[in-house]
Amino acid sequence: MNIMVAQSGGPTPAINATVVGILELAKRNDSIDHVYGALNGIEGVINQQFIDINQRIHNDIELDMLFYTPASALGACRYQLPENMNDSPIYQQLIDTLRAKGVTIFVYIGGNDSMDTVKKLAQYCELKGIEDIQFIGAPKTIDNDLVGTDHCPGFGSAAKYIATTFAELEKDCFVYNRPSVTIVEIMGRNTGWLTASAALSRLNGGKGPDFIYLCEVPFDQEQFIHDVKSKLQRGKPVLIAVSEGLKNVQGEYLSVIKGNALDAFGHQFISGTGKYLENLVRHSIGGKVRSIELNLMQRCAGHLSSKTDLNESKLLGAKALQAALDGETGKMVGIHRLSDQPYAIEFVVADIALIANQEKKVPLDWISTERNDVSASMIDYMKPLIEGETKLNYRNGIPEYISLY
Repeated sequence: MNIMVAQSGGPTPAINATVVGILELAKRNDSIDHVYGALNGIEGVINQQFIDINQRIHNDIELDMLFYTPASALGACRYQLPENMNDSPIYQQLIDTLRAKGVTIFVYIGGNDSMDTVKKLAQYCELKGIEDIQFIGAPKTIDNDLVGTDHCPGFGSAAKYIATTFAELEKDCFVYNRPSVTIVEIMGRNTGWLTASAALSRLNGGKGPDFIYLCEVPFDQEQFIHDVKSKLQRGKPVLIAVSEGLKNVQGEYLSVIKGNALDAFGHQFISGTGKYLENLVRHSIGGKVRSIELNLMQRCAGHLSSKTDLNESKLLGAKALQAALDGETGKMVGIHRLSDQPYAIEFVVADIALIANQEKKVPLDWISTERNDVSASMIDYMKPLIEGETKLNYRNGIPEYISLY
């Protein structure tokens, strides 16, 4: 029996830990001969670009390095399978390619769009009566917007990076005892989970951001200016966290790149919300104002990975493979939270048709009534996910990571 694993969508600090969980369970299962990796997600299957992962990972030291390596070691893609299965030959081409490699289990690690791919492949097999290949999804996304799981691998580490960044930015901003405004733009197209994590910078007594604006609620520019003015009256710096996906009351993104602005899944490319608000404050209030876009750093900061996040990601990889070995297909493995304090979870398997193309947003009652901060419930939810520090191996003064191809 051979299995194949692939990664898709945006990178995270924990996505390779899921691969490690698959490899460790496969190693203990005598019925599994090869663990293949498809390079650059489903495109790797289409283009027949594979590696035998066991031939690239030679010992436990290298396996441990893979566990701590951020971003997608197998490469990723943003590729959408056609909706009409009967009119497209690509589905049967994918099945034929997997069969040619002797693959009976395909595990796809990714977010919403990746789960859509798993759903379609499983549906095609059901439609055609194909029973010799099973398709399983393993969740991944720093956006934390997948339904069917309490939280997503990658989110905890990205949240830890953001919380740490805000704790340090606060120190920087308050060096000078004069008013200023610093606006930090954080990833999140339609959900504000990551932006909310800026509040975690207050856990050790720090002030953290003065305001947090999430994209779950319409953004009121007049109220925003009023908020900022009220804080500036104290004569101190103001630190603000904003979601990149903030929309006005008409439902329009505050900043949208015009022109060819759709990706393969029809998503608009959005950028520059922080810069937009910087200019708004400068023109409406004046004074010293700057914007910072965390951009890619928040999703590949392996040096600030959460131990909880990486450990859960590895266990989810093993759970995904075990689910397939138990006969499951068209499913996604996920996490069900049992309690916050003490933090306790269990792993679950859910029908991917109920997960793909859905979006889990921050509950409105976890956002302050003023719509410019988050509640204690939000903190209770996020706090366990950033706990624990990883022990990276450093060489020549920087972390040592591994490449698979």
